[in-house]
Amino acid sequence: MPSTPSKALETFPNPAPHRDYQIHMEIPEFTCLCPKTGQPDFAVLTLDYIADKMCVELKSLKVYTWSFRGEGHFHEDVTNRILDDLVAATRPRFMRLTARFYVRGGVFTNVVAEHRKKGWKPATKVELAEFNPQSNTRG
Repeated sequence: MPSTPSKALETFPNPAPHRDYQIHMEIPEFTCLCPKTGQPDFAVLTLDYIADKMCVELKSLKVYTWSFRGEGHFHEDVTNRILDDLVAATRPRFMRLTARFYVRGGVFTNVVAEHRKKGWKPATKVELAEFNPQSNTRG
């Protein structure tokens, strides 16, 4: 039986809750409707997050984003609404949703919304030198 749109977001336990690691997802076929004209808006959603205890299940994320296809939303509203729903479902340490909307009226719109768990601080980023096999040195 084919899937149908749904606002339900399913989760599963984080397989490595003892460490911070980035989960990156791209959703290139997001659509909703312009609340003023009813015409379709198209966007690429990029989701980056650091899970705490739960991760979002991919199929439920797909049918969740599909559920906006027939709804009218301003870009800012729909981006923040999706972030709020994902945060409520997963309670992540960190989550960023970037919505890159295609041109409408000669204007591209990018909306970036973030959530940080209270008290969570990212680990210091480690930069490693690249190995150069020709000189057998790093640099």
